Formats: sequence, structure tokens, C-alpha cells
Amino acid sequence: MKKLMIVLALLASFQVANAQGGPAAAKKALDAALAASQNAKKATKVATWLKLAETYVEAYNAPASNVWVGATEPELKLAMGNEKPSSVENVTLGGAPYVKQIFDNKNLYFNANNQLEIIEVTKPIVENALDKALEAYKKAYEIDTKATKVKEITAGIKSIVDKYNTEAYNSYTFGDSKGAESFFSKAFNASNQKPSAAIDTSSLYNAGFVTYGAGMYDKAKGYFEKCLDLGYFAKDGETFSKLADCVANLDTTAAGKALQKDYLEKGFAKFPQSQSIMIGLINYYIKSGDDTDKLFSLIDAAKVNEPGNASLYYVEGNARAQLGQIDEAVKAYEKCVEVDPNYEYGFIGEGIMFYNEAAKIQEEAKNELDDNKYMALVQKFETSLKGCIEPFEKAYALSKDESIKASIAEYLKQAYYRFRDEDPKFMAGYEKYTKILTQ
Repeated sequence: MKKLMIVLALLASFQVANAQGGPAAAKKALDAALAASQNAKKATKVATWLKLAETYVEAYNAPASNVWVGATEPELKLAMGNEKPSSVENVTLGGAPYVKQIFDNKNLYFNANNQLEIIEVTKPIVENALDKALEAYKKAYEIDTKATKVKEITAGIKSIVDKYNTEAYNSYTFGDSKGAESFFSKAFNASNQKPSAAIDTSSLYNAGFVTYGAGMYDKAKGYFEKCLDLGYFAKDGETFSKLADCVANLDTTAAGKALQKDYLEKGFAKFPQSQSIMIGLINYYIKSGDDTDKLFSLIDAAKVNEPGNASLYYVEGNARAQLGQIDEAVKAYEKCVEVDPNYEYGFIGEGIMFYNEAAKIQEEAKNELDDNKYMALVQKFETSLKGCIEPFEKAYALSKDESIKASIAEYLKQAYYRFRDEDPKFMAGYEKYTKILTQ
């Protein structure tokens, strides 16, 4: 009870503090800071511009008042006091359900866990407050010739970068690609402003990512090229594969194809395990008509550099599986465990290959009207489905990751179910994995 009383007391004091401040007080402080910056004498002082930058940030924050991301609805009811939503709606954003509370100057979005995830300000105190705060910090840095306020200016710019990124992610969630691009780009540019030394390359990549997703390949290409210039390749070298795809969509000439290939091969040299780069290379060789042996020459070169890297054989298996080279794929997948006895992914890749092949044949059989051809397809389907059982069993025995084992168990359950009436061993397998998944 004592702890609860303390919490309630803190909330009460928080409400009082916000009642005394809030948007009106923030606007008043901003007007005073603006006036000071326009005074010839005061405008020569670093403190004047620092104060202006801070009051712009406070003005940006003020509509949210005593609301914070991560708070639950009951917590906010206590913190917001008499401030009530004018209406409440159920909305879907990015495929996820949200409860939207509408207030006079903001909208609050609660996720499925009843936590506040997005604060959308609908009536800002001043437009483009973050841009103006950034300009004020820039002015402060110019005046601070003795570098006495570098730490404060750097911290201020960092906070603006963070806020730009939050706005960018919110815009992306709302389906506003242009808005997300603008804020990610602003975050990157702000991080480049002196004296900040932490260049936000992830925001640069994200600007490329959202424009790429919106089909704005020319813009995306510019962002991704800048990422490469700065040595930012993203996870598993995604910058290379995205850039190659942009080129493929923009330039179908021989020069464009050569550039696409160059990006993919350079990416593969740095990230030989990258599935996106590998798929890009496979698609390139198939569409271009080039000899696919060149693809495997790249993989073989990577093996020479890393002879103990089992994942390179897994990559080869995936490539050969996509090209329909089933026997060669099996050899590559099974080579994985020779190189690394604890590497289960080779068996997993082999199992998935046969399972997917069975699914493809099953779909083909559904549309076959000729009885003889249908029965032939059914036989091929069953052979492929049985082919996934042994590698999946080996993978299950080898893996130590419970989530991976659960996924393998699901595959095995489905495969054994098909043949449960054919042989007691298949029924036993079906019952075994059904029990495992239930537990």
C-alpha cells in the first residue's frame, strides 16, 4: 500500500507540473527565446541560441504533455487527469490492430498489449519545430568559437536525430512512405551536422528502404549508393542486393545489367552467406542467359577462403535447389555436416527442398484432368514427401535450438500424417511429433 501511495503521489505531482506548463507555457517560452535571438546584443551569445533550440524542442514535445510511449492505458488515465479522448476507434496499421484515442491536439495509438505505441500530434505549437531547433543548434556551434558548449550542442542534435527517427517509423506505420523517407533523410542529415560525429547511416539506409518499397527506385538507388560510399552494407549485405535490384528496374541495357552483376558479385565477395544476394545472382544468371557455372565459381572461391565454413555449402545447396539441380543440391547440403558436424542447416535445407518440391507437385496434380497423368504426379509427390523425412529427422536429432526443433517437428508431423495408414512406423512418427508439438 505504501508503494502504491508513493506512485500516486508522484503521478499527482507530475500532473501539477504539467498543469503549470503544457502547450501554453511552451509557446510563451518559445516567443521569449525568439525575441532574444532577434536582439542584436543577445544574438552574439551561444546561450541565446542554445535556449532557442531547447524551447523549440520543448514546443515539439508539449502537445504530448504527460504522455509517454510504452505506458498502459490505466497509467495514462492517472497521469492525464481530466484530459479525456473525444472519441475512440479501432484501426489497423501495418496489418496490426490498434485502439486509437482522439484528443484535441493528438491521437494516441495503443497496441494489442494495451501499451501506447504511437503519439501522433495533430496540432503542433509551431510547424517544423525540429528543423528550427536544428538550425538554432547550428547557429550556436558557429558562435561557439571557443568550443565551450560542444557537449551540449552534440547532445541536442542527437536528441533531434532520435525524434526524426521516431517520426519516420510512425510515418512508415501509417503507410506514408514519402513522410518516412523525409524524416529518415532528415535524421541522417542532422547526424552530419557539426559538431556531431556519429553519422546515422542506418537512417540513410532506411530512407532507401522505404523508397525502394514504394517503387521509387531512382531515389532508392541514390540512398543505397551513398550507403556504399560510407561503408554501410546493412545486415547480410542487403545494401548490395537492394542496389542491384534498383538498377535492374531502372536500366535494362547491357550497361545496366553489367552494373547489376557488379553489385551482386561485390556483395557476394563480402557476404557469401547472404540469401538475398545469392537469390539476386541466381535470378541474374537465369534472366541474362549467362552460364550459371560462373555462380558456382564464386561459391567455390569463397570455399577456398573459408574451407571450414559449412554455410557456404548450404548456400550452394540453396542455389542448386532453385536451379532444379536436385542431386547436386543434396550433395552440397550433406557436405555441410562433413565440414561442421554440429551444423544442422544442411539437413534442414535438404528437407525443405523435398517438402517444397512435393507441395509444387501436389498443386500440379490438383489441376490435372487425365487420370494416368494424375496418378503419375501423385507417385512423384509421395516420393518427394518421403524424401524430406530422413534429412528432417537428422536435423531434429542434431539441433539444440528448441524453436528450430519445433519447426522441424511441424514438417515431420505433416509428412508422417500423409503416410500414417501405409506403415506403422509412419503412424508412430506422426504420433511422436504430434505429442512433441502439443507439449
